[in-house]
Amino acid sequence: MKRDGQISRFRESFLHPFHALAGMFSRDIGIDLGTANTMLYVRGEGIVINEPSIVAIKRDTHSVLAVGNEAKRMLGRTPGTIDAIRPMKDGVIADFDITESMLRYFIRKVHDRRTLISPRILIAVPSGITEVERRAVRDSAERAGARRVYCIEEPMAAAIGSGLPVHEPRGNMIIDIGGGTTEVAILSLSGIVFSRSVRIGGDELDEAIVQYMKRVYNLMIGERTAEDIKIAVGSAYPLEQELTLEVRGRDLGAGLPKVVVVTSQEIRQSMSDPIENIVGAIRYALERCPPELSADLIDRGLVLAGGGALLRGVDKLIEEETGLAVNLADDPLAAVALGTGVIIEDEDLLNKVALTEV
Repeated sequence: MKRDGQISRFRESFLHPFHALAGMFSRDIGIDLGTANTMLYVRGEGIVINEPSIVAIKRDTHSVLAVGNEAKRMLGRTPGTIDAIRPMKDGVIADFDITESMLRYFIRKVHDRRTLISPRILIAVPSGITEVERRAVRDSAERAGARRVYCIEEPMAAAIGSGLPVHEPRGNMIIDIGGGTTEVAILSLSGIVFSRSVRIGGDELDEAIVQYMKRVYNLMIGERTAEDIKIAVGSAYPLEQELTLEVRGRDLGAGLPKVVVVTSQEIRQSMSDPIENIVGAIRYALERCPPELSADLIDRGLVLAGGGALLRGVDKLIEEETGLAVNLADDPLAAVALGTGVIIEDEDLLNKVALTEV
């Protein structure tokens, strides 16, 4: 064991000048590998890619036909020979090969062989991820062309991307409602004091709407339509002026196209269960917060990030349930990606908060 440690230190000291030189020329990348969207931050340039985490493949050969925006346009409209796949589920890899193909596509799109040196990559992962799942993420990035791979927990990246002073010896709380997971974390001194990760997010809200339309109106709609309904009239808290929307789908009885009118009250009711579970995760984290940090949260409040933060009234609901002020991040959708960018631009911060390095 001692000899192995000496060899490791020798190897690191031997390679250090190379790593330092490579760092000057490589275009390091921070990745928010989300269930719904993937964002890439390139060092010195900012966020350069924000596309859906969807891949279209040919069914018989499994060859990739389209990735991102182009693949999303195919969702629910593909012929029998083409599948539009979401390779990420609940914040983790559901299809290893397709995720690797997606990452390779995005990395090549931004790297484009402008430098001879492969980039270092920092990937944000859910705080509740297992070691096996983390290894799958790391291996996918490595196979896709990374020189080195680091992992950072999503709530830490979201907090840094939201501008929270995570290095201070005071409590900060971040709530990141993504497409596949909701991350709730209490942070202090550049570390996570307590976190709660639940595999509930925007996708579950969409599915709840699909099931409601089927149960109440006998209407079959797709996930894209459900997402459009959520954006148009969805809310987590009663609105001053409730909304209505025409919804088009297929009648399950007659098998013919059908149009119904839904209200924001109905859609709020349809999403009530997953929203209650998200609020429950927040309350659970607060109940386990150390007393000294709880006092800080009374002064500072909570910060809301992620795409779910844009749901109407979700901040009001959380305020009512917790009794604490809720602040929306400046750019909720990009908070995690911006956080990875801040981290890869700062070598000391990277060494403090990164989980995994290869």
